[in-house]
Amino acid sequence: MKFKIKKPGLLARVILAIILGIIAGLYLPMWCARISATFNVLFNALLGFTVPLLIVGFVAPAIADIGNKAGKLLLATVVIAYLMTFGSGFLAYITASQTFPLLIEQGAGSVVAEDAAQSALPFFSITIEPLMSVMSALVLAFVIGFGCAMMPQTKTLKACMDDFRRVITLLIKGLVIPLLPIYIFGIFFDMALTGTVAPVLATFIKIIAVIFILHIAVLIIQYTIAWMFSGVNPFKALKIMLPAYFTALGTQSSAATIPVTLERTRAMGVNEDIAGFVIPLCATIHMSGSTLKIVSCAIALMILQGIPFDGLMFAGFIGMLAITIIAAPGVPGGAIMASLGLLSSMLGFSQQDCAMMIALYIAMDSFGTACNITGDGAISLIVAKIAS
Repeated sequence: MKFKIKKPGLLARVILAIILGIIAGLYLPMWCARISATFNVLFNALLGFTVPLLIVGFVAPAIADIGNKAGKLLLATVVIAYLMTFGSGFLAYITASQTFPLLIEQGAGSVVAEDAAQSALPFFSITIEPLMSVMSALVLAFVIGFGCAMMPQTKTLKACMDDFRRVITLLIKGLVIPLLPIYIFGIFFDMALTGTVAPVLATFIKIIAVIFILHIAVLIIQYTIAWMFSGVNPFKALKIMLPAYFTALGTQSSAATIPVTLERTRAMGVNEDIAGFVIPLCATIHMSGSTLKIVSCAIALMILQGIPFDGLMFAGFIGMLAITIIAAPGVPGGAIMASLGLLSSMLGFSQQDCAMMIALYIAMDSFGTACNITGDGAISLIVAKIAS
């Protein structure tokens, strides 16, 4: 009898990469660090080239798909999902901006970096210029997406964009995501080598606890809002949705959890037709948990690095993120990949900051997914009331 060894998930590979990276930075010679640095430079070049393509390839078809499905219920579902996503992001900003300065020493990361040993230099580097800037990619995606939505007869362009999305999906799933653990290994290799890893790991532990509590609070708020519309007790509804929540924790996939989410939504008393419409749609467009994590992690890193921020900056960032993240590829870590362009263009994140964001996000990926899909039930309660 043959036994198959199950391939470790992305989270397990990222945790292993962090551990091995720290060990390597403490014990391996400089030439090993230079090999790792060379890989990271090349991967950064690939990532910088890919991000604008990812935005065009996912955002444009997503807007076109939503626009082609006209109807009051669709509009209501999209608006509610967007408002919940934006609200979760802004709640995360308020909470993180007030609590994180008490947990994280401001500028600790930049102070350590000034006193740190010199980073390993790559043996060589290759420059791959992006075809366009991130903001240009966003504008182009909106123009093409809304154009296809407003003119259904443009079937050829829409088909081309769908094919382009498949190409970018293949690139992300087949190359970028598999290489991410090696990239994160290199980041922590360099941090251990230069002595900057301790404050970062301390930050990890502190903010993960806060974000976990925050995403539970978001679900309670969402179901309280749904109760105002539907009259369904929020805690009773959350209890009914627990199987969907725990399924999402295990699968890390909104799509894979849809059958359970549908069954639990119907158990709350939502009409089968409404549930069948809202749940699959929200699995794509409702990203409260993901937005909450990205905003919280971004603030933590900005405090650690001593980078100034304010509410106006994050209001614009969250507003754009709530649109961009809709088009995130449906793979573990897909949401953070879709947001890298905004992190660099709107918050001024460096390549190393983006790598840290990836590691932080993936460490909590299952909790964000669980928050997303459990919140879908709240949206279905509201939409069912609107439809009645």
